[in-house]
Amino acid sequence: MTLLLKIRLSWFFFIFLALFLALTYIIDGINLTPPALALFSVNSFLYGFYISPVLASQKMRIDELAKIIRAETNAMFDILIKTKKLPEISRNKIQDLCAEYMTASFRQRKPAEGELEYEHLISYCLEYSGKDPVTVEKVLEKLVANQTNRSQLAMQLNNRVFSNEWWIMLVLFGITLGFILMLNVPDTLLGHVVKALLCTGLSMLMVNLLKFSTLTHKKAKDLWKPLDTLKTSRFRRFD
Repeated sequence: MTLLLKIRLSWFFFIFLALFLALTYIIDGINLTPPALALFSVNSFLYGFYISPVLASQKMRIDELAKIIRAETNAMFDILIKTKKLPEISRNKIQDLCAEYMTASFRQRKPAEGELEYEHLISYCLEYSGKDPVTVEKVLEKLVANQTNRSQLAMQLNNRVFSNEWWIMLVLFGITLGFILMLNVPDTLLGHVVKALLCTGLSMLMVNLLKFSTLTHKKAKDLWKPLDTLKTSRFRRFD
């Protein structure tokens, strides 16, 4: 599955097109009866009616994730700027704890990832007894406020397409695909290409949805870049 998700959408398009073009020549078309055509129409409508809002929701989910991750990066950047007023030992300690948290938070891109490291960071600020406790208090306030971003991040990471939704869409997709492949069309190259393109388009919708849901779509490629850049630049900048 992981290997399949790494294949680019353009490659999926040509693979599906070649596969379905071959199937249109192998599978003999039949003339569908009016009741069968009515069933095909209803099923096609239901497939489009069901998958469209799910696709839109997953696109919006990626947009929300991008905003949340950038907001968290802003918060961490602000925290690290405030540490400049602290003694070098305290400043380096907080920076190291922040680096550990940021590494853990996008290591596997799972909900609540980095929770333990974040608790260590908060505990250090709570137990701080060195110079300039006012600055550490401000850092602690930022860390507590950033919990809202972390909660929203976990919620959106959990907001995948559920298994029951996949089953419904796969059933509707399979029936629609089967009807198209069974349609009797003129035995010409154009007729076969049109059938293959219809099947390819239906399949590409499912692949797009899978990539959106698993955050492997091109749209989600740079989601974690701000946090990554902040850490690799030693907290000097983020994209």
